[in-house]
Amino acid sequence: MTSYWQILLLIIPVFALMALGVVLRRVRWLTAEADESLLKLVVNVLYPCLIFDHVPANDALLVPANLAWAPLVGFATMALGIGVCYYAARWLGFTVGTGLRTFAFVVGIYNYSYITVPLMTALFGAESLGVLFVHNVGAEAAIWTVGVLVLAGQSWREGWRKLVSPPMVALVVAVALNLSGLGAHLPGVVVTAVRALSVCAIPLGLVLSGATMAEHLFDGPRELFEARTSLSAVALRLGLLPVAFLLLARYGPFSADLRHVLVAQAGMPTAFFPLVLVKFYGGHQLTAVRVVLATVVASVFLLPWWLHAGLAWSGG
Repeated sequence: MTSYWQILLLIIPVFALMALGVVLRRVRWLTAEADESLLKLVVNVLYPCLIFDHVPANDALLVPANLAWAPLVGFATMALGIGVCYYAARWLGFTVGTGLRTFAFVVGIYNYSYITVPLMTALFGAESLGVLFVHNVGAEAAIWTVGVLVLAGQSWREGWRKLVSPPMVALVVAVALNLSGLGAHLPGVVVTAVRALSVCAIPLGLVLSGATMAEHLFDGPRELFEARTSLSAVALRLGLLPVAFLLLARYGPFSADLRHVLVAQAGMPTAFFPLVLVKFYGGHQLTAVRVVLATVVASVFLLPWWLHAGLAWSGG
C-alpha cells in the first residue's frame, strides 16, 4: 500500500509547476498577453496529442463496461457536485448577485485533468489514462450543460455545442482507432511526433494555471480569504464530496481502471478552468478565486490522505 508520504512526494512536482507559473508571472517572463495563445495551444494541439498518445492501442478501452460506465460516472459525479454545492450555498446564505451561482459552479467542478493526469500516471501507469479521458467526456458534458445552466442560465442546446472541440474530436478518433485495431499500426513518425507534443501538455497547463492565479495573488491579497466562502468550499470539495467518490469506487459495478479514476478524483481541488468561465459569463470573480485558492492550498495536505484512504477502502 502506498503511504501518505509517498503520495505527497508524487504530488509535490505538480504544485511546484503551478508555483513556477506564479513566479514567472511575477517577474513578467510569462505575461497575461501570452495566456490566450498558450491556452489555445494547450487545448487545441497539445491535449489532443496527449489523448492520441494514450488512447489508441489501449487494452482497457476494449472493455465495453469502461466505454459505457466511464462517461456516465464523469457526468454524474460532476452534476452531483454542482447540485449539492448549489443547495449548500443557499443554506450558507449565498444569494444571486453575491456568489450563489458562482460558488455552486466552481466548487462542484473538480480538477479532472492537469493534476489528475500526472498523478494517475505515477500511481497506476500511463495505460490508466485511456479510461480517464473517456470519463472526462462525461465530466465535460456536465460542465457545459448543468454547469453553464447554473452559472449563467444558458440553454442546454448552447452547452452541448461547446462539446465539439479538438480534444473531443481527438478522443472519438482515438477510440475508433483502438476499437478497430488500427491504433497499433500507426506510422512510427506520427507516434513519435505526437508523443513529443503530448509530454508538453500537462506541464505547460500547470504553469499557465499558476500564472492565472498569480494575477489574483498580487491584486488585493487581503480579500483572497473569506471564512464562509473559503472554509465551506474546502468542507464540500475536500470533505463531503470525496465520500461519494469512494462509495462509488467501493460498491459500483466498475472495472479496476475506473475505480482508480474515482479514487484519484476523490480528493481533487476545484478545477482552474472555471475561473475563465466565471469571467466570461459575468459571475462573481472574487468568489471563484477564493474557492480555487482555498481548495488548492488545502489539497496539498488532504489529497494524499484521500488517495491513501481511497486505495485502502476500494481495495486499490
